[in-house]
Amino acid sequence: MDNEAALLEMKNITKTFPGVRALDNVNLVVKRREIHALVGENGAGKSTLMKILSGVYPHGEFDGEIVFEGKPCAFSDIKQSEKAGIVIIHQELALSPYLSIAENIFLGDERAKHNIIDWNRTRTDALLYMRKLGLNENPNMPVNRLGVGKQQLVEIAKALAKDARILILDEPTSALNENDSQHLLQILRELRDQHNIASVLISHKLNEVAEVADAITVLRDGKTIETLKVERDAEGRASISEDRIIKGMVGREITDRFPKRSNTIGGVVFEVRNWTVYNPDDPERKKLDNVNMVVHAGEVVGLAGLVGAGRTELATSIFGKYYGVNISGQTLINGKEIDLDSIPAAIDHGLAYVTEDRKEFGLVLIAAIKKNTTLAKLKKIARGGVVNEHEEIIAAEDYRKKLNIKTPSILQLAENLSGGNQQKVVLAKWLFSDPQIFILDEPTRGIDVGAKHEIYTIINELAAQGIACILISSEMPEVIGMSDRIYVMSEGRVTAELDAKTATQEEIMRHILSN
Repeated sequence: MDNEAALLEMKNITKTFPGVRALDNVNLVVKRREIHALVGENGAGKSTLMKILSGVYPHGEFDGEIVFEGKPCAFSDIKQSEKAGIVIIHQELALSPYLSIAENIFLGDERAKHNIIDWNRTRTDALLYMRKLGLNENPNMPVNRLGVGKQQLVEIAKALAKDARILILDEPTSALNENDSQHLLQILRELRDQHNIASVLISHKLNEVAEVADAITVLRDGKTIETLKVERDAEGRASISEDRIIKGMVGREITDRFPKRSNTIGGVVFEVRNWTVYNPDDPERKKLDNVNMVVHAGEVVGLAGLVGAGRTELATSIFGKYYGVNISGQTLINGKEIDLDSIPAAIDHGLAYVTEDRKEFGLVLIAAIKKNTTLAKLKKIARGGVVNEHEEIIAAEDYRKKLNIKTPSILQLAENLSGGNQQKVVLAKWLFSDPQIFILDEPTRGIDVGAKHEIYTIINELAAQGIACILISSEMPEVIGMSDRIYVMSEGRVTAELDAKTATQEEIMRHILSN
């Protein structure tokens, strides 16, 4: 790899916003035929750097130089960077859901003659790019009928259709299951090895970074800290460990990735018996089948399983029967059967649910932090239907300090916070509701390792207060590291109950596949 010439050089890139220096003399060199990972905590400057590279922030709005394929570049917009061969794929996919795969691949660059679309050529060319990626679907299929993993491949096909020389992928596996993630990483290798296409991979999943990257550049506080060259042994194992990457990202070693708990586990607080739920879109189809679960005071119970196993459906059907039809079974709190037939009823009985999609369902993004903090239980600070703003400010300030929410003011809009701080506001909202049962669905998705550690510490504090916690996570090390017990789910059923102290990833996967 040392003999490869530089494909891209970003030299001394500096970008300031009012009152903030987002990037300070950042340097990045990506070689031809290289997968180059860009890592750092939220706010480190990764996305800003890529927006400069892709022309979102045009030449003249930053200092420094971009050299691509040996030529200085001055992009004024995304069109210019794409024409040069630099294509960015954002975390939120930019697909038109009701158009076909083929139409999406050539959207904005239609296969046309005399302003009339050539549909035969559109489909033929689409199949060419789809086959390169192993996307074996009908090109006429609407993309909203594809899973997220295949939608991600359509985005990459769009990039290939633009003659991409370098792909920028922002958290490409954050919403994918293990199989789809591995397939995507293999695609990046094949694009590198067979088509000479380089990639810049932005990811918080450090195991994937170590697995696939040829080089890793670490940003911290808007500065380039280091670039690590990754060597591999005969079996493909990386010379750079996750702990080594973390040290560069946060400036220190996080020796206990999952902080230990020493609290005493109490009696049973929450119990689910014979819980069966049918799919609301297909009432004949069972989504959950006779699920049983108990959670004790001060205990963290993990739910492990692949995407589609029924973990989120279990959480949302319990939480006010938000999901599902023809629901049967019992929910018991402190030994008493309770009918949680609506979300307000669930909240009133002490349930809190941290959704896996904080932007869509967890926050009102255009509202201030203080409004979001009190949203789940306004009656605590309202008299006669009127919110006491003084009490609201006191509550929001209290949780800002307790959870270390990094913001200049509780009047700041939630949409302006980093992912980790948004998640802390979601936690503050539910803590304000005085829960005794806390359901956390993918609570660390899309946030950096430093913020993850803070979320883990908050979960431990919840358990220390005697709150019963249910943790859903697609990251098996997280489930094992944070749980006291683990229920394994597969195809809507519980297939095993394991002690987290002795559980292994291999054992969990065996139970996932045994159904």
